[in-house]
Formats: sequence, structure tokens, C-alpha cells
Amino acid sequence: MSSGNAYDLSELPAPGGGPDQGDRRSRLFGGKSALRKEGAKGVAIAVLSTVVVLGAIVWIVVHSKNWPAVKQAFFNGQEFKDTFPRIARAFVHNIEWCLIAEAFILAFALLLAILRNLPGPVFFPLRLMVIVYTDVFRGIPLILLVYLLGFGIPSLQLPGLPNSAAFWGIVALILCYSAYVAEVYRAGLDSVHPSQTAAARALGLSRWKTLRFVVVPQAVRNVLPPLLNDFIGLQKDTAIVGFVALTVDAMKQAQIDQSGDFNFTPLLCATLLFLLITIPLTRLVDVLISRQRARRLGGTAV
Repeated sequence: MSSGNAYDLSELPAPGGGPDQGDRRSRLFGGKSALRKEGAKGVAIAVLSTVVVLGAIVWIVVHSKNWPAVKQAFFNGQEFKDTFPRIARAFVHNIEWCLIAEAFILAFALLLAILRNLPGPVFFPLRLMVIVYTDVFRGIPLILLVYLLGFGIPSLQLPGLPNSAAFWGIVALILCYSAYVAEVYRAGLDSVHPSQTAAARALGLSRWKTLRFVVVPQAVRNVLPPLLNDFIGLQKDTAIVGFVALTVDAMKQAQIDQSGDFNFTPLLCATLLFLLITIPLTRLVDVLISRQRARRLGGTAV
């Protein structure tokens, strides 16, 4: 560098030159295989560390003092073999309750979300009713609602109303989860840019057609992962309906078998059945989130 404030440009590295620039270029353009190797190495390290940690936990558990008694009470192979078929047959009722409730929840919650988003002072009473509904049913614990409806409504013996505790247990699921799902839908409706509505109205679509063909499809697509999360929670909470229903579901059948044999392995059978449903749904949620992220970034889902 020359004296004074002048700079000697000849001392600066040439464009594209220098080890740093070359290394960066090689990493960006010629290092795809290296990146793949680094990624595979990272996955291998993660898998190995997970196996080591889980192996250590299993070793500590099976070498504990009371492990033989715990194994006999919770992991009895013969008890599992004897009770699993009965619990699996009863688990069909949990699936039925979940599918029935989900169909009503998706429709009713969407209606609530649309009413909540209606503009103008003339719709204020409807918006207020929806706000009160969501606040109340999100604030009541589900198990209390199931008990109140499952035992309370049949006791009234009202003419024209079903007296089945299972029916009112499903109604409790619908009322509770509709309040949560309505807020999910509302977030999806708010995520659609107002320009979409303005463009649809400019093309001559009515407010109803704009909502039906433009806003709602985009909103549902945006909130599909959280909707599936609610579906997972609903599947698990069908076990609460079994507390009041005369129909034997997986949880009740497991309790019957546990009480008869004084062994907790049937509860493990019911747990396994719920996991067989919830874990694939959870992975599906991850895939959908990855695809949405890739679509926003213009890349490929991982």
C-alpha cells in the first residue's frame, strides 16, 4: 500500500482469485458430493448417538432391582397375547367415534370461523356468539364436558333426544374440538391476502363465491398440518368417551382385562394401538409441513 490516502489496487486479489474465493466456489458449485457425504455423516452420528443413549437407558432399566416385578406386571408376553385381540376389536369403536366426530367438527368449525370473520356491524351479534362459544368450550376441560353431557342429558329423559351416553360423549368431543378448530380455520382465513378477495370481486364473483372458490380453499391448504394435529388429539381423546359409554372401547376393555388378571399389560396393549394410529399421522404432518415450506421457498421437499 502506498503512502498517504492512496491505495495500490495491484495489491488486492483479482476477482475470483484467492484461496477463500476458490474454496467458496468449489463448495457452491463442485461440492455436491461432499455435501451429501457430510449430510450422511451427520445422520450416521445422530443415529449412533440415539442408539447409544437409548441402549444406556434400557440397560439401566433392565438391571434395576425391581425390573423382574415390573416386567411381570407391565410386559407379560402371555398376557399381551391373550388380551390384545379383544382390545383390538374394541379399538374399532374408538376409530368410529373419531371419524364421526371429525366429520362434524370440520364442517361446524368452518362455519364458526366464517361467522367470526363476517364484516360489518350488522353481524356483530353473530361474531359475539362465536367468540363466547369458543371461549367457553375451550375453557372447559374435555373430561368434565364428557361427564356433564354423557351423564346429565340422559338423566333428564327429554323426549326426542337420544339417551345414549356414547352419543353425548361424541357431542362433547364435537363441541370442544370445534372451538379449537374454528380458531385454526380463522387463522387460515386471515392468512389469505386481501388482494385475493379484491381480485375475485373485480372479476365479478359474489362475496359467497369468493369465499367458497378463492378464500376457503387457500385457507384450508394453509392450515392442513394443524388440522391434522387436532385430528391426532381427537383420536386419543376418544378414550375419554369410554368412561361414560356402555360400549366397550379399547380403554375400557383394557381396564376390564387389567382388573380381571391384576396385570397392567392390557393397558400397554391399548397404548400400542393408539400409537399405531397417531405416529403415522404425526409423520404425515411433518411431510405436509416440509412440502409447504418447499413450495414457499421454491425448492424441493426434504
